Amino acid sequence: MRHAPVQVAPGLCYGRTDLPADGEMTRQAARALAGQLPLKARMFVSPLQRCELLAQHLRGLRPDMIQNTDPRLREMHFGAWEGRPWADIPRADVDAWVAGFAHARPGGDGETVDELMARVGAAWDDWRAGGRDAVWVTHAGVIRAAALLARGARRIERAGDWPAEPLAFGAAVVLEA
Repeated sequence: MRHAPVQVAPGLCYGRTDLPADGEMTRQAARALAGQLPLKARMFVSPLQRCELLAQHLRGLRPDMIQNTDPRLREMHFGAWEGRPWADIPRADVDAWVAGFAHARPGGDGETVDELMARVGAAWDDWRAGGRDAVWVTHAGVIRAAALLARGARRIERAGDWPAEPLAFGAAVVLEA
């Protein structure tokens, strides 16, 4: 499940920056999704407040769910780009990141896609070893990484191989191993 929209100006790079989500849209997402979730499912939650808020509302509607905070489900860290409008990031810097997609550090000191895939892969492996349904309350980048893992991809080299399907705020995606 992806968190509700954050309370920032459109076009801002915010990755791992801990920003609040829209409260009313978070409540709406929780109400829309609560009935679709498996009974007594374990819920793994990114520690960023926009995800914690959605999990809190879900638990209010579904007290049967067991919640665990998992830092591996945080959004990708974009380094020095965090908090800047994407339009203000030099095109050459973005192009350099895309050209070395697996290993380049966005913003000069951010997290590589390889590092993101490794930490999400570790969370994925732990979930699979548990042998039961789970709900992840997380971010678009993590959901895209999990979609790759569901297809058996542990790493990707090219930006063109990264899932590009839109992921709506407050929506759920079902992935099967």
